[in-house]
Amino acid sequence: MSRATGARLAALSLVWGSVFLWIKIAGYGFSPVQMVLIRLALGAVVILSLGYARGLRLPKEPAIWGHLTVAALLGNAVPWTLYAEGEIAGSSSVAAVVNGSAPIWTLAAALLLGQEERVSGVRAGGVLLGLGGTALIASPWNSASAGSGWSVLCFVLGSVSFGASFAYMGKFLVGRGIPPLMLAGGQLGAATVLLLAAFPFLGLQAVTWRTDSVISVLVLGVVCTGFAALLNFELIIKDGPAVASTVTYLMTAVAVALGAVVLHEPLGWTVWLGAVAVLAATGLLRRRPQHAVHSTAGGPVVASKSETP
Repeated sequence: MSRATGARLAALSLVWGSVFLWIKIAGYGFSPVQMVLIRLALGAVVILSLGYARGLRLPKEPAIWGHLTVAALLGNAVPWTLYAEGEIAGSSSVAAVVNGSAPIWTLAAALLLGQEERVSGVRAGGVLLGLGGTALIASPWNSASAGSGWSVLCFVLGSVSFGASFAYMGKFLVGRGIPPLMLAGGQLGAATVLLLAAFPFLGLQAVTWRTDSVISVLVLGVVCTGFAALLNFELIIKDGPAVASTVTYLMTAVAVALGAVVLHEPLGWTVWLGAVAVLAATGLLRRRPQHAVHSTAGGPVVASKSETP
């Protein structure tokens, strides 16, 4: 691996791995809907500005925008809000580990959409291993070990939504000749509209103006949602999807380390064992290369199958 590749990989892992920390801190001052709306708007501005600066343009077909809206709901509006809600009382480290189970739900959704006709024994084993790991993390027999049951449920449902969005985009948005950055910007723009529609009902709570929360939500929008998309795009184009896919493992390690060092979050043995199982399952499920458009911390871009809220 060249120094340039290592630098790109390390930078993206650090940015995406820190997402869970920033969500936790931003939640001290902003409600989930407020936080996600700001993230989406800032991320859309950054990505679309980068795209237009490169001479790219948004798609015009109404059918494409219909699919982008569904992808925005499944890949941004719903899961990002659920993760923000879950981290109010839950652990950022647990959120990061559960987020790693998204490939399981991608495979399940692909089967439902007819993109997968059969599942090999290895991949079926990966699904079972990942489900077992998620159960260990949730520890329903001892919910205090990973945070409130509600927070873990939010993380799991968010991962299910992520997984469904990857399969949906693979079926309806891949291979249409649309520049990935513009798909990303369009999807974030559509998600911004969805959150604006929800804001009068779910986002009118009073804001607690804390410096750390304001900085966190700005970092989430500009860096983790905007510029991270460009980082991921460059990594895939220059180094290939196989290299880029390792971000999933590295970002989880970064997130857990940041949660322990910065937030002093305790992790029981069930979370550690569950994390190992989820990451092992992810490796099994990715043994067959997949190229798709997917949603990440920076929005949907050419897929290396990295998932972040």
